[in-house]
Amino acid sequence: MNKITLSLVDDHRLFRQGIASLIATFPEYEVLFEAGSGEEFCKKISPKFKPQIVLLDLNMPVMGGHQTSEWIKEHYPDVHVIVLSMMDDAESVLSLIKTGVKGYLLKDSEPSEFKAALDAVAGNNVYFPPFVSRYMAESFYKPSEDVKLNAREKEFLKLASSELTYKEIADKMFVSMRTVDGYRDNLFVKLNVKNRVGLVLYAIKNKLIEL
Repeated sequence: MNKITLSLVDDHRLFRQGIASLIATFPEYEVLFEAGSGEEFCKKISPKFKPQIVLLDLNMPVMGGHQTSEWIKEHYPDVHVIVLSMMDDAESVLSLIKTGVKGYLLKDSEPSEFKAALDAVAGNNVYFPPFVSRYMAESFYKPSEDVKLNAREKEFLKLASSELTYKEIADKMFVSMRTVDGYRDNLFVKLNVKNRVGLVLYAIKNKLIEL
């Protein structure tokens, strides 16, 4: 089995070693290389030697996490970034999301949450803890005027806010895939959103789901 490759970018050696030891317990992942700063990371990565996921600290000397994330987006857009930070203020989180990071974790997160974040991002999804989702909902979602949803649309929204596929949603609602596609497309128009993330943000904002 080909392992999913990671890079650790953090100026604290002991923290890197701790994360590397934790990753070593996950058989599907391996650390490709480590770096003590964004500048060192930029020198080490190359088209033939690049990780699939970068675990990136924010506060580093010379070249910090925000600048490094922007550099990765420009030069290696296929490399996914998960930010590891102690900061939980809205401004920092939202500015990072705009650079295209796929995940955000506080450094005191539980190992199970860390693993869940890796699995989500490795599967081409995103992973943000509840406080980040709330910030996103408050900052990015622009509600449509006088939106009224029927019971089935609300049920679909709740299920769409889970990890279920659209096929699994259809099975749970005892309807066809075509019907589920109809719910989705109608809600895109009704709520003025363009994707599933927009549906989730609407559900959070309107307390159809709880984080």
